[in-house]
Amino acid sequence: MVLAPFLKPRALIAATAALALSACFGSPDVMKRGSDNRATATKPTRPQPVGTPSFTSAEAQQCAFDLKQAGVRFTPLPNQDHGGGCTSIDSVKLLDVGVPVSGLGAMTCPLARNFAAWAQYAVKPAARKYFGTEVVKIETFGTYSCRNIYGGRSGRLSQHAYSNAIDVSGFVLADGRRILLDGGWTGDAASRDFLRTLHKSGCRRFGTVLGPDYNAAHYNHFHFDMSGNGYCR
Repeated sequence: MVLAPFLKPRALIAATAALALSACFGSPDVMKRGSDNRATATKPTRPQPVGTPSFTSAEAQQCAFDLKQAGVRFTPLPNQDHGGGCTSIDSVKLLDVGVPVSGLGAMTCPLARNFAAWAQYAVKPAARKYFGTEVVKIETFGTYSCRNIYGGRSGRLSQHAYSNAIDVSGFVLADGRRILLDGGWTGDAASRDFLRTLHKSGCRRFGTVLGPDYNAAHYNHFHFDMSGNGYCR
């Protein structure tokens, strides 16, 4: 993924101010660029603030500025240590990415930025192309969850434990149809082509993409996270 360059001092001031604002969806060029699973839960403790305030680095401020410039409505969240190694650092709560999305919780800003771009520039056009209608909802299994990688023998935490992953399970169309990964991946031709187009687009935007062809545990969702370097299965 190609990241936008760091901001100049004057733009940094604008970026910081952007954190408290929201806007209608736009389409600047920055948004057009473009083995994890259901896991064993780790019982979290009461969230505690991390010692540093959120969105203080140039990278985090650039990311928030990109979201604002794209018209993505969001709320910045305080840095938190949830216990058990689970954290939410420089995370946001997405409020509007141009199409309703279920199940959204804390997401690292880069994940939120790439997901918003994927929804706008991959999901919406693909629905028009393959079904001749609009997508009116993206359904997910959520974002943050303090848990280990499913089936991992090392006991490593999932990227969900860092608010750095999202699991997408399906899409609702304006005519009432639901295109689910569960069934749709091997369903009719339009559903198969639609979902594979979205999988391919995700591979250009996220660090790790896992889908139904990866293993049986992913039969019903796409897993997107910002770790890795283009791992696409």
